[in-house]
Order: sequence, then structure tokens, then C-alpha cells
Amino acid sequence: MEREFYSACLTRKQCISEEAQTYHLEFILDEMESFSFLPGQFISAVAEDPAGKEQTRAYSIASAPDGNRFDLCLNRVEGGFFSNLLADLPDLPVGGALQVYGPNGFFTLREPITDSILIATGTGVAPMRGFLQWLFPEGGPDRSNGKQIWLVYGTRHESEIYYRDEFEAFAARHDNFHYLPTLSRAPENWTGLRGYVQDYVAHIIEQRAARLDQTLHPLVDPGIPPAELRFDINAYVCGLSNMINSVRDRLKSFGWHRKQIIFERYD
Repeated sequence: MEREFYSACLTRKQCISEEAQTYHLEFILDEMESFSFLPGQFISAVAEDPAGKEQTRAYSIASAPDGNRFDLCLNRVEGGFFSNLLADLPDLPVGGALQVYGPNGFFTLREPITDSILIATGTGVAPMRGFLQWLFPEGGPDRSNGKQIWLVYGTRHESEIYYRDEFEAFAARHDNFHYLPTLSRAPENWTGLRGYVQDYVAHIIEQRAARLDQTLHPLVDPGIPPAELRFDINAYVCGLSNMINSVRDRLKSFGWHRKQIIFERYD
């Protein structure tokens, strides 16, 4: 099937962490009235490198559907062709265009919405921002259906807590949203959570089970076909493989079924 390419015009570029060289980019597809995608999906960007070779790079969309607009969040990587192209102002200035195709991907919220633990590290928070903007749209209908939603976000330093103000605003407006940023290299004066995301995911599961008087090791009826399985809580995990594997192992230790754990690797 032939891919359909779109010209995405950059409308805003912001460095959101000087230390990590992380950038937030906003695009508009002028030739389209609406860009239809599911929160959590990705677009693929295409460009020629200095040698004339076509390069393609996939980026999770860091926003919910909003007309013909979409956002990206990415790190500038030393020597990386695409990250430098997007991050460096001379290469892609505001008003410049980027060729993209998509959307693609299956890292999307499962329906009906259940209690959900969103777990991310680094720029793995990009699709989580899309999930939360869709669940809790400003000025729109709350799509969370009153379910408990947690965002457990791990990073090394406070300067790398991306979209912090936005997530804290969600938590202030919605009692069923819980924002848990944790630092693995926290300084002494840091008063928030310390350590790794999998430890706080375990706390959430244990506390939830105690509150609902549920067993931590539920039995799944082997007679139910996998396509018909339904759960009252799911986890969505995005980041590097080591983190994802650690979280999956911890969830499986609580008896979670593999279909409850939806993940997207960045490496």
C-alpha cells in the first residue's frame, strides 16, 4: 500500500530541558482540515540526510487530536541526524516544513476505560500527555468515566520532569487523576518521590487491592478466549526496554495477565 505523505508546518519550538536537550515541537497540517489519530499513536518523519539517503524516524504524538495539529517531544542526540534536524533552529525553523506519514501504532487506550496506571520515563511521557489531554480535555467532556488514573513518571533530575505544570493542573482539577513524578538521582533538597517507577507501581497496586478488598493474584478463567478477556485495571508503559521489562516483571508478580500490560519501547 502506497504511503500518503503530508507536509507538517512547524509553528512552535521550545527547549523544555537544556540539560537533557529535550524539545517540544508543535505542527499544523495546512493541507488538511483534520488529522485523525488515536492518542498514543505515532507519526513517521522522512527527510534526506547529507549523503542524499532517505531517512525515516518514528515519533509518538505528544498531544490528543486537535483539528489539524499535533505535538512532538524529543531529545537531541549528539550525531543523530533526525534529532538534530528537528531540534536545531537553522535546520527546521518555525514556518519550516517536515514530511510525515501516518498515524500508526497500537499503543492506545483500551475501551472501555478502566482504572489505568500510566508509566513512563524520559520522552516516553509523550504519548501519556496525549492520553491525559484526551481523558481530561480542557472545556470538554471528561472521558475518564470516574476511573482512577495514575501517571508514574520517572527521570533522573528535576530539570527533566517534562510537562510538569500541565500534569499538576490535571491533578488539581480532577480528583481521580494522581501524578507521581519520581527522581532516580534526586538532590538532598528534593522533597518528592525518589527511586524507580516500578516500586511506586507496586505501591499503587497493593493499596488499590487493600481498598477494594481484592486479591493481589487474581485468577484468569482459562476457558475465556483471550480476545474476550476483560480487566478492571490496565497498565500503559512507555520508555526504554530495561524499564519496561522491570515493570512487566513486577506486574506479572502480582498475577497480572499479559493483555493488561500495554507497552511501547523507545529502543
